[in-house]
Amino acid sequence: MPEPIRLRVFGDYALFSRPELKVERYSYDVMTPSAARGILDAIYYHPGLRWCVKRIIVEKPIRFTNIRRNEVSKKILATDLFAAANGSEKPIFIDRRDAIAQRAATVLRDVSYVIEANFDVIPEKMGAEDSEDKFYAIFCNRARRGRCFTQPFLGCKELPAAFELLTPDSRPPEPIGESRDLGIMLYDMDYDGEEIMPMFFHAELKNGVMDVAGKEILR
Repeated sequence: MPEPIRLRVFGDYALFSRPELKVERYSYDVMTPSAARGILDAIYYHPGLRWCVKRIIVEKPIRFTNIRRNEVSKKILATDLFAAANGSEKPIFIDRRDAIAQRAATVLRDVSYVIEANFDVIPEKMGAEDSEDKFYAIFCNRARRGRCFTQPFLGCKELPAAFELLTPDSRPPEPIGESRDLGIMLYDMDYDGEEIMPMFFHAELKNGVMDVAGKEILR
């Protein structure tokens, strides 16, 4: 790949939920690497590549606000779907009148980040005509035109993200002049084992830049 891809993403609100707070959601101070990877996957997904986030640049001050959202307190279980497929008459829908719950969330507002990333290829999942240069060109072409596989979002699907590919003609990243210890942050999910396991790392913001590459992964 010629050089790392740099993508600016921005929006009115963002919610990168801390896993230790499950009911009343509270956002991390900065976008997580897993959320950044999700945005890249939303623009161009291929089973033969794996995105590797290197840095996340924060371009706007870190500010929080509170919102309330209507959610449901139940979920449809896989066992219910399996039973229905085998002839059970048990209903497989959620009645919002019985399951609705209003919950508060502490979210980030007016956010803008620059994601710096590259990718690794997975040869066994690539086609005969696939290559690293091809993946790079397809992603850049799609991002430059504003196209995506699915709508990118900033942590939650109801918080859409706008994006633009940074080129030599684009406005360069403008990191905020702030440093802080962000503590233990979710890095990504490990799908390689028998069970899906979370991975964490010690995140630090230095002059508006959070380095991800080379960090020790905690499991």
